[in-house]
Amino acid sequence: MSGVGEKVSGTTKTPADFLKSIRGRPVVVKLNSGVDYRGILTCLDGYMNIAMEQTEEYVNGQLKNKYGDAFIRGNNVLYISTVKRTVADGA
Repeated sequence: MSGVGEKVSGTTKTPADFLKSIRGRPVVVKLNSGVDYRGILTCLDGYMNIAMEQTEEYVNGQLKNKYGDAFIRGNNVLYISTVKRTVADGA
């Protein structure tokens, strides 16, 4: 058991590959506190520090605030997930 990556079509995809592939796309960042931030991932580093644009803050599933740009310190991040866009979102 390698525990490093997942085999996909004969190639190994690592978490770093995933993070590179979602740059510039809509994401959900869930914090250890339970708060969600949704926006466009613009940048992240090896410490999981995250820069986002068009960011919205959700607490208990309800929109609480909108930010133009946001910076999230990596040690607060529980996970990063991609957002599937729907027709209603304009995709």
